[in-house]
Amino acid sequence: MKQTVYFVQKTKKSALLKFILEDRKIKHVLIFTRTKHGADKVAKALNAYNIKAEAIHGNKSQNNREKALKGFKDRTINVLVATDIASRGIDVDKLTHVINYEIPEQAEAYVHRIGRTGRAGESGEAISLCSHEELPYFKGIQKLIKKDIDVVKKHPYS
Repeated sequence: MKQTVYFVQKTKKSALLKFILEDRKIKHVLIFTRTKHGADKVAKALNAYNIKAEAIHGNKSQNNREKALKGFKDRTINVLVATDIASRGIDVDKLTHVINYEIPEQAEAYVHRIGRTGRAGESGEAISLCSHEELPYFKGIQKLIKKDIDVVKKHPYS
């Protein structure tokens, strides 16, 4: 499991996310936000960039959540944006990437999030976008996992 972090201003996260998805040619990814509103906002921004994305969270109907999850599993939807609660039970074969658009306040949530990728001996990568305001959460994660996460220093939004 490869783990990386990009330090970025909060206002530039959307553009950085687009850059990462396109630059790295990431085709199938689960993106995490802290809030339902954040999930909708990220999905909307990605769709505006012509990157087809769906949001999944507790304010969506059960039918809409199941439809989005099915589409993600059968790869008709390549980008799923989820809150931590909505992500429970998401088990997708060969999911190569998880992106933390927002750093979780609880370090244990990070471990749960990144556990969605790299399953059954497959390789996986967890990418985090960390704003200055989220730095205390990020430090808590490193303390919990007892590992330094690689920092990507060179990117267009640093």
